[in-house]
Amino acid sequence: MTSQPESSEPTRIAFVCVQNAGRSQMAYAFAQRTVKRRDLEDEVELLTGGTRPADNVHDEVVQAMDGVGIDIAGRTPREITFEETQASDYVITMGCSANDVCPAGWAGENRDWDLDDPDGKSPAAVAAIRDEIERRVSDLFDEIEATR
Repeated sequence: MTSQPESSEPTRIAFVCVQNAGRSQMAYAFAQRTVKRRDLEDEVELLTGGTRPADNVHDEVVQAMDGVGIDIAGRTPREITFEETQASDYVITMGCSANDVCPAGWAGENRDWDLDDPDGKSPAAVAAIRDEIERRVSDLFDEIEATR
């Protein structure tokens, strides 16, 4: 386990995927909700992005998140930068290669959640991926809070 920043510095978490149109968007949305629910606005900084972002968030992902009361319809995939990953304490990749986002010399922690891509999947399959992402986000925040 890498050392974490002093408690006065926010823990920075990046949720990264290739297209930033599915899994990373769901993880980011759950993390935003978790930050608010746990009153961690001053302690955690979140970002999301992709190495080759799509034009829009996948429709099936928008629908799956709407099913749990989270509206991500207006989100646009964005590119993650080398500087953003370098400045993050955790870079969470979703099942795509971390080589693009975990450059040599980066001191943070990379975790690959190895999740199926929801693009083109059935509503039930996307919901299962969504629910797994929600569980992993909750577990990540439990771990981060335990170390602060």
